[in-house]
Amino acid sequence: MMEAAENVVGLFREFGEINLVRIVLIIAVSWVLLVVDQRVLPKIARPLPGKLRVLLLALVPSIRLVIIISAVVLVLGRLLEPTLENMVALFGLLGIGLGFAIKDYAASLIAGTLALYETPYRPGDWISVDGVYGEVQSIEFRTVNILTPDDTLVLIPHSKLWDTLIHNANSGSIKLQCVANFYIDPNHESEVVRLRLRDVALTSPYTQLKSPPVVVASETPWGTHYRVRAYPVDPYQQFAFVTDLTERGKVALRELGVNLVSRARTAGAVAGEV
Repeated sequence: MMEAAENVVGLFREFGEINLVRIVLIIAVSWVLLVVDQRVLPKIARPLPGKLRVLLLALVPSIRLVIIISAVVLVLGRLLEPTLENMVALFGLLGIGLGFAIKDYAASLIAGTLALYETPYRPGDWISVDGVYGEVQSIEFRTVNILTPDDTLVLIPHSKLWDTLIHNANSGSIKLQCVANFYIDPNHESEVVRLRLRDVALTSPYTQLKSPPVVVASETPWGTHYRVRAYPVDPYQQFAFVTDLTERGKVALRELGVNLVSRARTAGAVAGEV
C-alpha cells in the first residue's frame, strides 16, 4: 500500500511545471458550456415543434457528459505525468476507496452512464417510475429529474434501473397515447356507441390524425367498459386531450340515451348480492 501511495505521489508534475492559468481557464470555459447546455438549450427547445424539441432535449445529457470528460482529461493532462505503473496504482486506490465509501452513489453513477447508452428515458419523455408519472426535465449524474402534472419535481436515482419497471409513454417521440374511460350500462347497442365515441375522438382539436383513434370495449360484472385510445398532436396536450374526450364523450352518450354507471357503486352492488 505504501509503495502504491508513493507511485501516486510520483504521478503529479512538479508545482513549477503546472500552468494554473490554463487549468483555471479550462474550468471556467467548461462551466460556461455546462450552463449553456443545462439552462439555455432546454429553453431554446421548449417552443420548438415536437420532433425537433425532443431531439434537442435528448442531446442535453450527452453534451454535458462530453464537456465534463473533456475538461477532466485536459486538466489531468496538465496536472499529471502518467506512466503505466503509476496509473495502475492510482486506479487501484480509487477503486478501493469508491467501493467502500460511495457504493450506492457509484451504483447510481454507473446506472446513469448506462441510461445515456440504453436511453430508457430522455429529456422530454413522459415516464412512470414507482407510481410517479411526469416529464423528464433533466438527467443528472445520479438522478433523473421528472416534473409531475401537479408541478412537483421528483428526483429518482438511476439505480432504480436495476430492479424497477420504467414505463415510457412516448420514448423519444411525440407519439403519446391517451386513454379516456367510459363505464356504461350493458343494455345498449355497442356498435353505435363505439362509432360515436370514435367520432368524438376524430373531431377533437387535439387529435393527431396520422394515428387514428381506436375504441376498445370489454364486459365486466358492473357494466361495459369503453376505452378511447388516441394520440394528441403534442405530448403536452395529453391532459387537455383526455379532458376534452371525457366531456364531449359524456355529452354524446347522453344524446344516444345511454346510461353511464359508476364503477365503484356497481361493483359494490354486485359484491352485496354475493
